[in-house]
Amino acid sequence: MNQQNNKKSSGLRDLGFYIIVFIVLLSTVLILLQNTRRDPVSYAEVIRYFEQERVARFFIADETTLVLTLRNSTPSEVEHKLYSIDYMREDIGELILEQARNRIIEDYNYIPRYVPPWWVTFLPYIFLFTLLIVFWYFMFNRGGAGGGGGMDRSMKFGRARTRLGSDEKKKITFADVAGAEEEKQELQEIVDFLKGPARYIEIGARIPKGVLLVGPPGTGKTLLAKAVSGEAGCQFLSISGSDFVELYVGVGASRVRDLFEQAKKQSPCIVFIDEIDAVGRHRGAGMGGGHDEREQTLNQLLVEMDGFGNNEGIIILAATNRRDILDPALLRPGRFDREVYVGRPDIKGREAILNVHKKNKKLDKDVNLSNIAKTTAGFTGADLENLLNESALLAARRKHPVIFNDDVADAMLKVIAGPEKRSKVIPPKDLRITAYHEAGHAVASRSLETQDPVHHLTIIPRGMALGMLINLPEEDRTHMSKTEMYERIVVCMGGRVAEQLVMEDVTSGAANDIQQATGIARDMVTKYGMSENVGAINYANENDEVFIGRDYGHTKIYSEQTASMIDNEIKSIVDKAYQYCTEILSSNMQKLHDIADYLLRHETMDGPAFEHYFTTGQMPEHATPGA
Repeated sequence: MNQQNNKKSSGLRDLGFYIIVFIVLLSTVLILLQNTRRDPVSYAEVIRYFEQERVARFFIADETTLVLTLRNSTPSEVEHKLYSIDYMREDIGELILEQARNRIIEDYNYIPRYVPPWWVTFLPYIFLFTLLIVFWYFMFNRGGAGGGGGMDRSMKFGRARTRLGSDEKKKITFADVAGAEEEKQELQEIVDFLKGPARYIEIGARIPKGVLLVGPPGTGKTLLAKAVSGEAGCQFLSISGSDFVELYVGVGASRVRDLFEQAKKQSPCIVFIDEIDAVGRHRGAGMGGGHDEREQTLNQLLVEMDGFGNNEGIIILAATNRRDILDPALLRPGRFDREVYVGRPDIKGREAILNVHKKNKKLDKDVNLSNIAKTTAGFTGADLENLLNESALLAARRKHPVIFNDDVADAMLKVIAGPEKRSKVIPPKDLRITAYHEAGHAVASRSLETQDPVHHLTIIPRGMALGMLINLPEEDRTHMSKTEMYERIVVCMGGRVAEQLVMEDVTSGAANDIQQATGIARDMVTKYGMSENVGAINYANENDEVFIGRDYGHTKIYSEQTASMIDNEIKSIVDKAYQYCTEILSSNMQKLHDIADYLLRHETMDGPAFEHYFTTGQMPEHATPGA
């Protein structure tokens, strides 16, 4: 049966093949016959007609046929393919024009075309070939493929793209760095060695090869590195960690070698590697074991830092805000010997930073930088610089001659929460829900002693929020007690509880509040040991970042029974805070209604107006105008 089926299918395939061959042959014959019919006169005969002056008139019909009217004979139509026209124009173009001038040819629609010399036709190909060579050279000259050996150094395949400190328009010194006095004292030793290394060498001291600046973004790590160079008066080579990482294999390691070669030629000097975590990440973090280009670059960096001798006049400074992901080999003594933590400035440091950045800004005499420093707890140096810049932009937009206190206050809200969106259309129902939601947060916060004072209350959308409560601390804090964290959860529940009490329903607007409250409760239980049932045991994951290759096989450090107990304890804390918040808002229901009504009428309520109402029981008549 199978053989019969195979024979049938083979016969069908043969028949199909013959049909295809027949169609191809038939098509070829038809094309040849058609061409024969359309080409009864040869090209030589057409040329001969013109030479014998037998052509009375001619024209090109339908851009496909040459039609000739002959003299001394019956007029006839001679068909000729269009492709022969180009040869006709080249061979007998002058003859046609001469016969036209002598009236031999009476009518024609022929315009002779200039036929360039044969070598001109090669110019486009030469141009394209030259363009390809230039493009290839340009791409490889930008530091594309190639590693450290074998390629021509003049093509800069593996050159480190360093930036010299001499390119700075202004020399930066420690006087330009404010709010980091201890950090400057720690780095002063580096400056003294670069200025006079003999004193250290004579006594047998070994200056640190590398100093790692660690701290949150915007705290002035790069500025400190430039200040060290400016104070020492030496060359400053700056490069980013991402400049080492390249698509092509071997480029990163080659650039590391070139960086240290440049440093040795310009000794004494400072080499500053910004965002070193881009190249110094923990090895073995990849699924396949981690033998990739980035790790080769890190290996070369480790070798080079060991390679140059002690007291050669080369100091490596590096900055990162992710020390936890750096490779341990990079942090050992002999490479980065010293770590300097550059933290957020305190109130004294913030005031000093504001005094530095107020230069070239016209401040009103009533603007008090000390008060601004008090209300900007947690701000970094970059945040403070941005605050004054936004104040200046806002004052210029309002056409103020100087920067007033209102400009600074509105700029602070913009920096913290984003710009206002007054044009956004919100339905009255949603606006009422938002007003009670924010009023619930504010009343709960004011009723708890550990919470920061209310600074601003609004139902005008800012950023992703439809409304917000802003609390600003009156002083810097280094610790947070169990009571403070618990009452913070109570404040987070204020919006949801207010919706439940007033609307007798809940909305999705409290999603972020619930997430924040759950996170605080989880930290209390698993990280800070603030649960009596769980005890003072750390169950939190120490590694915030997931390394797939290193942590893929890791399991929980506690049992399922402990996990259930942790979940129950977190739920108990949140439920207790929710009940406590319900009691607070139920006993202050009139205040909740008054503040919500005020927000619906005026959209915004500032801190003094809010405090005045809670102190006197009387609502202020006018709202503070918005930005």
